Amino acid sequence: MTLRLRVLVLAAAVVALAAVALASVLHASARADRRDRAQPGGPGIASGRVTLTAHGTMVFRSMAWGPHRDELTAVPAADPSGPRTASGVKCLRFHAASGTGICLQAVHGPVSDTYRAVILDARLHVTRRYDVRGIPSRARVSPSGHWAAWTAFVGGDSYAGTGFSTRAAIVNVLTGELIPSLESFRVVEDGRTRHAADMNFWGVTFAADDRTFYATLATGGLTHLVRGDLRTRTVTVLRANVECPSLSPDGTRIAFKKRVPGLPADAPWRLYVLNLRTLHETPLAEPRSVDDQAVWKDARTLVYALPGDYGADLYAVPSDGTGAPRRLSTAAVSPAFLP
Repeated sequence: MTLRLRVLVLAAAVVALAAVALASVLHASARADRRDRAQPGGPGIASGRVTLTAHGTMVFRSMAWGPHRDELTAVPAADPSGPRTASGVKCLRFHAASGTGICLQAVHGPVSDTYRAVILDARLHVTRRYDVRGIPSRARVSPSGHWAAWTAFVGGDSYAGTGFSTRAAIVNVLTGELIPSLESFRVVEDGRTRHAADMNFWGVTFAADDRTFYATLATGGLTHLVRGDLRTRTVTVLRANVECPSLSPDGTRIAFKKRVPGLPADAPWRLYVLNLRTLHETPLAEPRSVDDQAVWKDARTLVYALPGDYGADLYAVPSDGTGAPRRLSTAAVSPAFLP
């Protein structure tokens, strides 16, 4: 091949690469433009005032395409598919209780995104900010509003695999004190301290006493339900094969996702409820794999997200194993019910 031909081939390759890059940019721009436009048939949504003290309200991250995508949005809990009121505050994950909110956000940079957790007051004003290492996954506020927790992936990208690592952090909303990782807590199993280099925690849920919490501990290729004590900084192993626990309003039951043998590796979970007194497990009437930390709408109903046309839809199912799942709302995730 002559030098001239080589130069021509190189020039053609550069032009081709430039064309591909331009096409990718234009495609991304067009897709972003579509995301900013409300789609026909989507939920009605308008800007308005959203607070965390509006009783009988469901507040959630709206995923409907349009100018309010990813904003915290409110609807009457009795009419979850009704018109939405958008707050202007954007979150990737969210939860709230007693006038306190936790909002996990992306901070878009010129090269890559970073993430942060912000504590919100009842009017959605930011009161505290914390850097989050990793990609946000779960968020919870204690019933009193005095504690908040979040989980982030710091390696891998899925609970379904084995190559992930997580960090679960807890913050005292009143004092601002941050516990950056539950890995600093002492782990107790069968009355003895357990040591392992591969421990990961995620999916914190709080009891009403402002001291007790539950979470998932993964170690040795297995997952466990643990009960934590914020005063003694210990966690006690209670039961195997429990992920993303969610404590009932009366503190007697835990909803969780459980790996069921024989299911596909990328969809291995089913929803169950554990009675903490009898340790009896009840499978719920949701046949699909749920990769979410369910929320108690009330003492009888659990709400969770499943993939949908706009990212996720919210479904509800009775907590006693009866009935059937029903879709509550489209294009929605991370709900909090304000009683």
